[in-house]
Amino acid sequence: MRLEALDKAHLWHPFTQMQGWQATRPLIIERAEGCYLYDLEGRRYLDGVSSLWVTTHGHRTPELDAAIRHQLDKVAHTTLLGLTHPPAIELAARLVQLAPSGLTRVFYSDSGSTAVEVAIKMAFQYWRQRSDPRPRKTKFIHLRESYHGDTVGAVSVGGIALFHDLYRPLLFETLTVPEPHCYRCPLKLERPGCGMACAEELGRILSEHADEIAAVIIEPVMMGAAGMLAQPDGYVRRVRELCTAYDVLLICDEVATGFGRTGWMFACEAEGVAPDLLCVAKGLTGGYLPLAATLTTEAIYAAFLGEAGEFKTFFHGHTYTGNPLACAVALANLDLFEQNRTLDHVRTVANHLALRLEELRTLPLVGDIRQRGLMVGIELVADRAARTPFPPDQLMGYRVTNRCRDYGVILRPLGNVVVLMPPLAISTAQIDELADVLKTVIPEVAQSL
Repeated sequence: MRLEALDKAHLWHPFTQMQGWQATRPLIIERAEGCYLYDLEGRRYLDGVSSLWVTTHGHRTPELDAAIRHQLDKVAHTTLLGLTHPPAIELAARLVQLAPSGLTRVFYSDSGSTAVEVAIKMAFQYWRQRSDPRPRKTKFIHLRESYHGDTVGAVSVGGIALFHDLYRPLLFETLTVPEPHCYRCPLKLERPGCGMACAEELGRILSEHADEIAAVIIEPVMMGAAGMLAQPDGYVRRVRELCTAYDVLLICDEVATGFGRTGWMFACEAEGVAPDLLCVAKGLTGGYLPLAATLTTEAIYAAFLGEAGEFKTFFHGHTYTGNPLACAVALANLDLFEQNRTLDHVRTVANHLALRLEELRTLPLVGDIRQRGLMVGIELVADRAARTPFPPDQLMGYRVTNRCRDYGVILRPLGNVVVLMPPLAISTAQIDELADVLKTVIPEVAQSL
């Protein structure tokens, strides 16, 4: 096949071992509609990961298509450096209206990684430029198994060894604290008697280093790329309390958890938390175009104000920052959240999904199931009683998700964790389709061992 040959001759895929890719036949997606993808032969697949966690109202949503076409009749791109345009202005106002209280300023970029990069640089510069400078506050604290993107700054505050260790010589120094992973607690404790010791360890580090710490960065409620690690209730609120007590900024990375994934517009709202900086991307445009934003407070923004010769400017930007097409479709995406009562729908189908997931808990290989809204991780284990993980070379997560394709479902693993992150528009019937396939495939894979 011509396209397959060209792909293997020239295309380098992200997070893909290309030697293995060359030995397999690629699945080439030609078109999509609703919650389904279609390959070149016309075969249909349920998009169980929202095309990498971005699709909200489904593919080829008429209102989103129309928003882009309408904006194309005006201007496809104009810079925000020294100019502005209506979609960027309107979207910034909408985001401030939707965001947790106190977030009043919006800085655009083009991906989740860059949204985090912006937040890191803002936090660093803020402490040096405020009216009572604190130039020693230059360090960042992150969770040990965190993932915040692939740019150098974002990798510096990441902790997944497989993704990040090779690049350590390029990175700046950080402090780490244990991740809240109740199934595999890094402190060897059990809920609920642990007293949320992972959060108290953050408190200990802050008590010792607060005068050096610029910010703490977390993914609130659910750590995505770490393996869908669901944080215990109250964890995010406790982190906020500690940051406030020790005069440290809190950065919430809601690239994955934002825009309805957990049943809230932003996951930190579930615990009544307002961060100092909020990073968003992925679902911002409904899965249509690359766009990200970093929201922050008036106090942080004010530290960047000054006369030209003071050079307090935030010297950061991207060519396509606030692209009009992306901002226009993001506005239409937010309109649909209201018109379709999307958050109510997510909560309804998430409850149905929870019931279906219970049926999977007793299947062979299934060790743990972690869910927050429509974010789910199913951890596969070699021994359920001992929680023994499969060796990486057994590719257990890949075996399950690859077999799901034969039944018309697209999923993607994170090591031994099978990830479910369907479009927010998914129906209860499609939830059943997804669950039924997993209920068939996991025992099949277990029998093949």
